Amino acid sequence: MSDIHLTESMQDYVDGLIRSGSYADLGEVVRAGIRLLMQEDGARQFYALKAELGTAAAAAESGAFADFDPRGFESDAFKS
Repeated sequence: MSDIHLTESMQDYVDGLIRSGSYADLGEVVRAGIRLLMQEDGARQFYALKAELGTAAAAAESGAFADFDPRGFESDAFKS
């Protein structure tokens, strides 16, 4: 494991979590923190995609779209 350098207040907080039995050691605390960051990042990506889809849907509803030509997009798929 890499060296982890914490501020004094962070170290006190982690020590309290370990003393309380919430976590067995610093590694568990770090893994829990990383899981939260990964969830937050996933949520951020979800909301960004949702916003992009909303923008695209509004554009399509206003008529700002082009007809899709599957043959032009993937011409090899239509060769016999």
